[in-house]
Amino acid sequence: MSHQIKPTGRETFFPASELIVSKTDLKGRMTYVNRLFCKMACYDEAALIGQPHSLIRHPDMPRSVFKLLWDTIEARQEIFAFVKNMAATGDHYWVFAHVTPSYDLQGKITGYHSNRRVPSPELIKTTIAPLYAEVLAIEKRHANGKEALAAGYKALTDFVASQKVSYDELMFSLKSAA
Repeated sequence: MSHQIKPTGRETFFPASELIVSKTDLKGRMTYVNRLFCKMACYDEAALIGQPHSLIRHPDMPRSVFKLLWDTIEARQEIFAFVKNMAATGDHYWVFAHVTPSYDLQGKITGYHSNRRVPSPELIKTTIAPLYAEVLAIEKRHANGKEALAAGYKALTDFVASQKVSYDELMFSLKSAA
């Protein structure tokens, strides 16, 4: 599936009472999506299953946020993160994602599960979008992909360290303050 979609700048929203849910295999390919996921992403279920979750990645998202996410879940830990996704139409929507590993009966990771809630629009506008824009700008200053990712990751983790709390504590303090 080609990913030639251009962002429209239009934001869409989903009800705060609902959750976007998906499951992936170990490589990040979607194995389950709920109806709200399909509706927000503007794809039908058949077009999503088997595709990489990155299909809905918005180009405004720093790669370093996903590095932090993958490093955390591959270390058998859950993570909470704010994510800007892009629908098939080019419209975007923000989520507060909770991503966890899924295990078999022997304790082996078999995939990943994510529930996404509506984040505070004010928090996105005042804190998350500016932070991500700054980190993305740092990544774009590097022509080499590895250097870009390392520089963005350092900026992101330096920001977290400057708040004198863990990443999870920061995510929840931001969510609670909104």
